[in-house]
Amino acid sequence: MRLFEISSDSTCDLKKQYVQERGVWIAPLSFVVEKEGVLEEGVDDFACEEDYVAFYQKLQEGALSRTSMLNFEKHYEYFASLAKAGVKEVVHFTLSSGLSPTSMVAVKAAVAVKEEYPDFNAYVVDSLTATVGQGMLVEVACDCRDKGLSAQETYERLLDLCLHVQHCIIPHDLFYLRRGGRVSSVTAAVGTVLNIKPVLTFDTSGKLQTVAKCKGIKMAYAKVVDSLKRAPLDDLQKITVVHTGNYKGAEELASLVEGCTGVKPAVTIMGPVIGSHVGPGSVSCAWISTCTRAQLNEN
Repeated sequence: MRLFEISSDSTCDLKKQYVQERGVWIAPLSFVVEKEGVLEEGVDDFACEEDYVAFYQKLQEGALSRTSMLNFEKHYEYFASLAKAGVKEVVHFTLSSGLSPTSMVAVKAAVAVKEEYPDFNAYVVDSLTATVGQGMLVEVACDCRDKGLSAQETYERLLDLCLHVQHCIIPHDLFYLRRGGRVSSVTAAVGTVLNIKPVLTFDTSGKLQTVAKCKGIKMAYAKVVDSLKRAPLDDLQKITVVHTGNYKGAEELASLVEGCTGVKPAVTIMGPVIGSHVGPGSVSCAWISTCTRAQLNEN
């Protein structure tokens, strides 16, 4: 019997097999794909690799994907379902508050559910990250739980760890950054012509910021290696390369990462919610380091 439960938004991008094996509860987000005026609704709970590939193929063919956050009602229903299932304590991870107010909404919904189910307690962790970075935090929480730590101890451990999660995000196409308001239309047009590859990361408040504008993908990969040298892996040795349909690029970056760290990174494909904003063809790297984001910026 588990001491407590682990839960997360689907933006943690953990695959079905893993969440089933580790007993992770997932609150799925939804998205809508539009192509030639036809709308197709989807839920972020893909069952197999082919589902991910098909999604990014649609985007490459010109489809647009829009996402929506989990509102108060959805959060309330989700936490209430856990309480009805007999869950007393849960450590729940949300998408970064720098990208969405999800964390604040989750806290309010958990408090409301506790009024109806007094024995229910939710420890909400603002991950200050997304996709595989968020997934790593969930993995560590599962390890803490399985080692016998309490929900409170696990919560405190993960709060401290959030800002040790580092990122190098390399979008393939500046169009998606422009669409999301990250770059201007002029910057996107000029950058595309000049083959500029921006490298983004999460700052200390969980917001995305551009840390480099590289001439070509090779220079962008070099930026990843440089960041790894300045913010080396900690004892957990967790590092993942994630892509949005760019298998070749992911393997190339993974090889460089292994050569730099001596650790073979996990390689996975990004889920549709965060992938809708990054766009197809991207390659990114996330890892847990010995230093914080603030310390990395000081180096």
